[in-house]
Amino acid sequence: MPSENWKEQYAKVLLWGLYTARSSRFKKGDIILVRYGRPGIEMAEQLQKEILALGMNPVLRMTGTCAMERHFFELADNSQIDFNAPGEKELYEHLNGSIYLLSPESLTHLSHIDPERIARSAIARKIFREILDRREEKGLFGWTLGIVPTPELARHAKMRLSTYTAQWKKACFLDDEDPVARWKEIFQRAKALKDWLNSLDVEALNVRSANTDMTIFPGRQRRWIGISGHNIPSFEIFLSPDCRKTTGVYYADQPSYRNGHYVSGVRLVFENGSVRQIDAQSGKEFVEKQAAMDEGASRIGEFSLTDKRFSRISRFMANTLFDENYGGRNGNCHIALGASYSDTFSGDVKSLTPKKKAALGFNDSALHWDLVNTEKKVVTATLTDGSRQVIYENGCFTGPY
Repeated sequence: MPSENWKEQYAKVLLWGLYTARSSRFKKGDIILVRYGRPGIEMAEQLQKEILALGMNPVLRMTGTCAMERHFFELADNSQIDFNAPGEKELYEHLNGSIYLLSPESLTHLSHIDPERIARSAIARKIFREILDRREEKGLFGWTLGIVPTPELARHAKMRLSTYTAQWKKACFLDDEDPVARWKEIFQRAKALKDWLNSLDVEALNVRSANTDMTIFPGRQRRWIGISGHNIPSFEIFLSPDCRKTTGVYYADQPSYRNGHYVSGVRLVFENGSVRQIDAQSGKEFVEKQAAMDEGASRIGEFSLTDKRFSRISRFMANTLFDENYGGRNGNCHIALGASYSDTFSGDVKSLTPKKKAALGFNDSALHWDLVNTEKKVVTATLTDGSRQVIYENGCFTGPY
């Protein structure tokens, strides 16, 4: 665990993220859910202290231990997998904020579990995400994610815990005198880039690297968003494209850990919006079952680019929160299979209904899985007037910085 001062600093940064991510102000009496793994308990204690001092009500929930999760998926029948505890829906309907501290004790303890059982559990709990999405659209809810370095994360990232913690600290600007001020500066610099991107009338975006040649179509009434407080750290700028139109080949050269499974070298071939062919160096069967979770799981819910001038992440960290924000030599792009983000809608988000989302090509799924490409790449926009413009190359956006 980081030192006491780092905990205080990180708690303040996470709360900045929470406040920034919500479109309306928090107030005394608001309910904030804090979820954490067992190694993150000291960080959760610090957040409880800070939230109480702000006059809000923290609800603390420790996630299941590795043994608990194994027992559940090994022993539960379908009715038990589908079960949601009484009162859970009521809690989510009253939440005003959520902070999730990713602090895993193990990354592979579910590797022997049939992915279809894990998918069934995700589908059963999709209702809670839908509740929070609706509350967020109304300005009643905000959320952020953070990470607590653990020996397991360091081991899978092939680092000593001290080295891993140093990269975590650097990525979150916790080595700055005033980390919150630094995040506010990044937030303002990103605004100029988003304004520039949103000024372009883009019909299609082609992404080309050594192993990727993919075209996505932003669709109508879209906007680029990002670096908005939702993740700490976060350096990505992204949109949710029209999920019905993606074509071409996408390759994720960066490995991924998900639900206890390790995958690497994932190659996806898209036709008419959906994945038609899947290959992988490791974990192919798992990828196939994830993409078959529901109707939207084989389509794209997010397309993202990270400018290496923002990100201080230069190592594989064995956690998507960091890895989707990799800077390094070439920056990164990533796609997410599954659910889209309604806040990439350029109109009044409150007006979005499920029918309207479907008509605009916003994807719906219980899955949201980010797959990252760190290869040197060029992203070219085809504008509605037929002209072309390179918007990203050599790891950087070509617009104002």
